[in-house]
Amino acid sequence: MSFEAWTLFVFFWVVFVTTPGPNAVNCISNGMSLGFAKAMVGVLAILTQASLFLLLSALGVTALIAASPMGFFLAKLIGAGFLIYLGVRGWLNASRPAPAAERPARHVYLHALAVATINPKSVAGYLAAFSQFVQPDVPIWSQMGVIMPTALVITCLSYTGFTLLGVLMGRAALQAVFNTWIRRCMAVCFIIYGVLLGASSTPHLEGGE
Repeated sequence: MSFEAWTLFVFFWVVFVTTPGPNAVNCISNGMSLGFAKAMVGVLAILTQASLFLLLSALGVTALIAASPMGFFLAKLIGAGFLIYLGVRGWLNASRPAPAAERPARHVYLHALAVATINPKSVAGYLAAFSQFVQPDVPIWSQMGVIMPTALVITCLSYTGFTLLGVLMGRAALQAVFNTWIRRCMAVCFIIYGVLLGASSTPHLEGGE
């Protein structure tokens, strides 16, 4: 991968992982309710998902998923339903104390992994990265040696930043009413993302994209 192509990839990936979405909302929510150290387990889950999707993209599996309209449609509906469920549950529990002590690290990890994985639009994002930046005349795994570390470092920095934002918001939410409305805003974001995901059209791959 040339330096110019790498620079363009960095710009693309920064935009890809810093645009607020379900992962960002989950990181902010974890930071507010769990504190920085425990909330970073959620970031580890996002890095796990990112590593898996990068490898699957390199193997061409995600292209097969995205090329199957019915499979993509079903995955989209499942993801949308899950996000809406998280939003409704978050709204109902917003006025209750955050159950930080009742959430072991394993639960935080699996919950964040589920949020990161069920959004089928992330498949399109990884496919876009590979269709635009991977050179077909260069061995794929030599390019992965550059792409994966770059993508994972940027992903880690981005979602660590969202987690820190949540920690700061949680410290600022000294009044119970303020804390409740922030948590309700997070819940509404999940519902909105779920509705938008369910209403979105299935991407079509043309010309190798």
